[in-house]
Amino acid sequence: MARDLETALLRSFVTAVRAGSISRAATALGHTQPALSQQLRKLESTVGRPLLHRSPSGVTPTRAGEDLLPYAERILSLSEQALTETRRALTGHCGVGLLEDLALSQLPQTLADLARLHPGARLEVLSLSNAEMRQAYDARRVQLVLDAVQDLPGPPRWTARRPLAWAIGQGVDATADPLPVVLFSHPCFWRTSLLESLESTGRRWHMTFESNSLAGVLAALRAGLGVAALTASNLEPAMLGHGHDTLPPLPDIELGLSRHPSADGDPLVDAVEAALRRMI
Repeated sequence: MARDLETALLRSFVTAVRAGSISRAATALGHTQPALSQQLRKLESTVGRPLLHRSPSGVTPTRAGEDLLPYAERILSLSEQALTETRRALTGHCGVGLLEDLALSQLPQTLADLARLHPGARLEVLSLSNAEMRQAYDARRVQLVLDAVQDLPGPPRWTARRPLAWAIGQGVDATADPLPVVLFSHPCFWRTSLLESLESTGRRWHMTFESNSLAGVLAALRAGLGVAALTASNLEPAMLGHGHDTLPPLPDIELGLSRHPSADGDPLVDAVEAALRRMI
């Protein structure tokens, strides 16, 4: 008999990965923790492989979980879009400014799926510096900007918290003293959070590499130059090495969405905003 992936189970899995914690995910979904754990075990039984590493500090996806995550996110997004968008023809242009970390996630695929449902719509996704994003926003090239709250070009319409996680480079000893760290160039909330977490616990560190791009930080991690702070969606299986329990906890980040006032009431921008909020 063919096995189906239930959307309710996929939603539980995706929420747990995003939250980095069973208890936080249960609260977000309005479930009890035992009920959510049962749903996750049922999904693992359907898939036939463990999907989450469980530890006192939270949960992270296994290799099978990493493989399933983009499919789960896309299935949930398509399900929502099919329910709300199929009978509504949308046209026009919508520019979306995304934080680079989000531009490399499943969000662009979600927008591509939306564009496929509405051939008359033209969507443009940009990942720019803060100054360039503000210029694009002021010039109305982008109507929506999803970024860290402190970097938004306008007041947030809504916000969402996402966990930061430690990424351990290939072959890096997370107990090393001083700890080798890979940093995003200043100014960056990721950088500040990582350093404050280390310094609050008296952990000695030294910088081995810094970059103003996610691609640069990922390359340094793959080369084994140190540890870094990333959003959970950008962690690669090889970066879930031993030693996470020796590193201090990292804070959540607060993302928010700004919408240009000129786009109020635009059905296409409404649909894109709704798709982004579902994914976040």
